[in-house]
Amino acid sequence: MEKLQCRPTTKRTEPIAAHRPRPQSEPLRFPHFLLADPEGVSAPLTSEIKYKYRWAQLNHTCQQSRAQSVAVLGAPFSRGQKRRGVEHGPKFIRDAGLIERLSGLDCTVHDFGDLSFHRLEKDEPYMDVKFPRTVGAANKMLSGAVSRAVGAGHTLVMLGGDHSLAIGSVSGHAEQCPDLCLIWVDAHADVNTPETSPSGNLHGQPVAFMLKELQDKMPDIPGFSWTKPVLSSRDLVYIGLRDVDPGEHHILKNLGIQYFTMRDIDRLGIQRVMEVTFDHLLARKQRPIHLSFDIDAFDPSLAPATGTPVNGGLTYREGIYITEEIHNTGLLSAMDLVEVNPVLGVNREAVEATASLAVDVIASSLGQTREGAHVSIDEIPPVKEDTEQLRL
Repeated sequence: MEKLQCRPTTKRTEPIAAHRPRPQSEPLRFPHFLLADPEGVSAPLTSEIKYKYRWAQLNHTCQQSRAQSVAVLGAPFSRGQKRRGVEHGPKFIRDAGLIERLSGLDCTVHDFGDLSFHRLEKDEPYMDVKFPRTVGAANKMLSGAVSRAVGAGHTLVMLGGDHSLAIGSVSGHAEQCPDLCLIWVDAHADVNTPETSPSGNLHGQPVAFMLKELQDKMPDIPGFSWTKPVLSSRDLVYIGLRDVDPGEHHILKNLGIQYFTMRDIDRLGIQRVMEVTFDHLLARKQRPIHLSFDIDAFDPSLAPATGTPVNGGLTYREGIYITEEIHNTGLLSAMDLVEVNPVLGVNREAVEATASLAVDVIASSLGQTREGAHVSIDEIPPVKEDTEQLRL
């Protein structure tokens, strides 16, 4: 069988096959401490816990028989935080071979280039929030672009840029898929409100704009009149947290948000973390997944070129396992890859390592496996006889 060639197309693709439903007669059982508990109650892991159904057991043949249509969209934006350079993230991720890597997968690839953002000359802080009008306008533009791409049938890959861009990315996705769920892979919770934020940087506040339960805590910030909350707290799971501000910790506990710190990952293993993540988000119904992946979720030894590195992060294997399992659901509809900052790499090798890791995260989210390729040959070639040796 010929290797599949990726080429531009306008054909709308059908959703990839997803999980079969869990039988209603088989209730899920897992430790109470894995479920976000407003009271802080926890229970030990016991041998009685059994998963009757594993989300990772899928029909891979059915998945691989359908090609995805992937839209890549760059968002070179940095005003959600103070460090310049993150606006160059999309270029360096592409230069690390993103489009070529995706073109080798079973998909069609559309690179829509970069959005062009305008910097507002007069953008005074509101309360302590920095550059609110600039960030709001950029996210409004991004929201429209994401909505159009998802509406056209593409799986959307947004290249940041800082993590404030998730406001627009998730908002635009929700216009087309209002029942989506969100997996947020990050060292930080990014759920501060303007009142709880220690810095006033909007890349630490995007989730607060999305949650319905926090809208009475959100002031009318200039530039964000177009936004509306699109998620409930039960629609969100965090993975990889290890630097959470006091106000954020209160929000996580008070709203009962499901989250996994790095300590949880050490205790449970990444396989169990993903099982509980999918059961939490998908047990009631299958629905589109939005993956928002901050490169600082990884340990700084793997991703040094980023703005807010925190020691003790994900290993390569843990991070790629997360994205492989998300792909295996067949439900990934849009993703963000943010906070690659090439200016902050101490040398060329550090920058290239971070950008290459970003490519691995995106490619594994879209079907690249550590088993190797599965679509290039149809059968093992027969042994060819050596006619010269036969004559001798």
